[in-house]
Amino acid sequence: MVAAPERIVMLPDREQILQLSYAEFVARVDGGVHAEWVDGEAIVFMSPKERHQALVFFLSLLVGNFVLWLDRGIVRTAPYEMRILPDGPAREPDILFVAREHLERITDDGLVGPADLVIEVVSEESFKRDRDTKFYEYEAGGVPEYWFLDPRPHRERAEFYRLDAAGRYVPILPDAHGRYHSVALPSFWLDPKWLWQSPHPNPLLLLAEIAPQAIRLSRPPEQ
Repeated sequence: MVAAPERIVMLPDREQILQLSYAEFVARVDGGVHAEWVDGEAIVFMSPKERHQALVFFLSLLVGNFVLWLDRGIVRTAPYEMRILPDGPAREPDILFVAREHLERITDDGLVGPADLVIEVVSEESFKRDRDTKFYEYEAGGVPEYWFLDPRPHRERAEFYRLDAAGRYVPILPDAHGRYHSVALPSFWLDPKWLWQSPHPNPLLLLAEIAPQAIRLSRPPEQ
């Protein structure tokens, strides 16, 4: 009897690249592991650092509660698969948002098609992949808005992009107060200084600042 292939269930202490078909990737990589599949290779990510996780948690609360309160759609965090094309890469963005009008893209296995907003938080190993490879992949795949965030010490930078009429990413420029206003999430804005604070500001207090009138006039959706 041929033994079943060993399942990958733990995050390694460094990135691992395994030669696997997509079917093997689905069969072998546990759903709780943060991993992506691209062109016959499975990339199994190492355990994230504290600064990375703190920023992902802060933004998932800030964006997630905004979306929930105003009933704009859904927010998901990694590990959660996004496959823009049926035969294309299987990505797991740190955070993604899918608008209500695109919820039919959600399946039991993840998101089939582009998210309306993708947020990637850089780690030491992922800078080139997030800044170059995924940038052009998400652009070509029609992801309307992409945030590239680097929380590494002494390198803090935040870049926000939206698709223009030609399908190319162009920077979202800050307003006079240095705030970035989302296109995919109308009325949502972000002050990049929040991203580098430690600890991060209270997301619920920030929501009252971002959309005070909308929050006062709305109710959380029924659970």
